[in-house]
Amino acid sequence: MNYDRQDGMERLLLSAQEAAKALGVSQRTLWGQTVPRGTIPFVRVGGRVLYPIDRLRRWIDEQANVA
Repeated sequence: MNYDRQDGMERLLLSAQEAAKALGVSQRTLWGQTVPRGTIPFVRVGGRVLYPIDRLRRWIDEQANVA
């Protein structure tokens, strides 16, 4: 996942749409697997649900170790 902003700084958070695309799943699947229903971590910023890129990478690594 390479999500650099136009100013060259790496982004820290992804929207639900971006996270679903990065994981290769639908937004519906993402929502179903997001805490508390599932194990995908998120943070709330204002009213938005956002996905920290570093925690998504860690989650992917953990899932690979479980399989």
